[in-house]
Amino acid sequence: MTDTRKSAPLVIIAASGTAGDMLPFIALGQGLLARGHQVLMFTPCVHAALVQAAGIPCHSHGSNAEWQALLDNPDLWHERKGWGVIWQGLTPHLHALHQLVQTLPADQPCVMLSHPLLVPMAVLARATRPDLRIVCAYLAPSNLCSSHDLLTAGSLRIPRWLPLRWRQALWRLIHVRWINPTTLPGLNAARNARGLPPVAHFFDHMLGAPDASLGLFPHWFAAAQPDWPAGFIEGDFVSPAGISPPALSPELAQFLAAGTPPIVFTPGTGHRHAARYFQAAAQALARLGRRGLFITPHAAQVPAALPPGVLWQSHVPFGTLLPQVAAVVHHGGIGTTAAALRAGKPQLIVPFAYDQFDNGLRAQGLGVAEVLLARRLSARRMQRQLARLLASPEVDRACRAVAQQMADEAGPERVLDQLEAALCGMHARPA
Repeated sequence: MTDTRKSAPLVIIAASGTAGDMLPFIALGQGLLARGHQVLMFTPCVHAALVQAAGIPCHSHGSNAEWQALLDNPDLWHERKGWGVIWQGLTPHLHALHQLVQTLPADQPCVMLSHPLLVPMAVLARATRPDLRIVCAYLAPSNLCSSHDLLTAGSLRIPRWLPLRWRQALWRLIHVRWINPTTLPGLNAARNARGLPPVAHFFDHMLGAPDASLGLFPHWFAAAQPDWPAGFIEGDFVSPAGISPPALSPELAQFLAAGTPPIVFTPGTGHRHAARYFQAAAQALARLGRRGLFITPHAAQVPAALPPGVLWQSHVPFGTLLPQVAAVVHHGGIGTTAAALRAGKPQLIVPFAYDQFDNGLRAQGLGVAEVLLARRLSARRMQRQLARLLASPEVDRACRAVAQQMADEAGPERVLDQLEAALCGMHARPA
């Protein structure tokens, strides 16, 4: 009998983030399983049930208490402090991937698909398996830190006319002042424990260590830049269809049927400090005379008394819901942005931190969205910008055009082709 382990490597998918960040990696895992690959997903324990429900074997790390403490920290959604909160939560688990790889049979070949933030952990695992091939999948373009296509640094807009050397200097300042001091002490301590030399720059390490890099967004959302990793593979948005049940709850189905299409409001699945956001949303809906749908798993931040035209839901499958709504107001998470683009709906993006600012400006550049910074949030501003979006024929045409473009594209099979090629060390097929 042939030992298939020697010819079919195990694909370890190392994912991190909120539930919205997990969905594209779960979709890729499902696709690889359907193509006959062995797949094991490495995830925070709080997402283990989601992964297992999708039919993917799972190895989890950390505890629910640690995850809840992370979400409870209001600095998680601060545009400068959030990075430190995430890294502090990850530091105690830097050796977890290494420990997982150590448990594999010696003759079990493996390759790894990694979230960018987990690349340093994957490199630690490679200390045990020097031949471990690492492919990094980038959910959003801002994670690649391009100086050529730098639209924003947090909430600070970067004008296109700014000379390249100034943009490069800005990135250096961000890394030297905020990123490296936060990440390098813990990372280099972990590397020293594995007999590895220290690294001097976190993002240089993160961008340069993988054997291949794949974008989980299309070229028309962000084109490849000269300072992205060599051999970067252009991909597409990955639809999470099939992960969440497609049916809406009876309560929501009845609400949708009872009146005009509502406006959806969500600050993201991981945001626990959005009471002010929902208060402003309720007031903006009253000013507009529109119905609304509030989506968050954290019910405590939703106003206790909602008017008849507003409904709260903890979780909703966006693929089923969004074609039935009028507009989407959200934080600018890349998954929500892509879902609204796919549904052809106007977007009001209220970014708080991370890649959300850049995603919002890219959607605005496509003509389908407006951006309202979270620190400038008010009911009046929200109402005015929503009124413009909903009344604009130009926005409607742009939304329809983008949705049609996404419908005409090759879909998940091309991304899986690209991913398989990257995992196997082959040249990716041209876009």
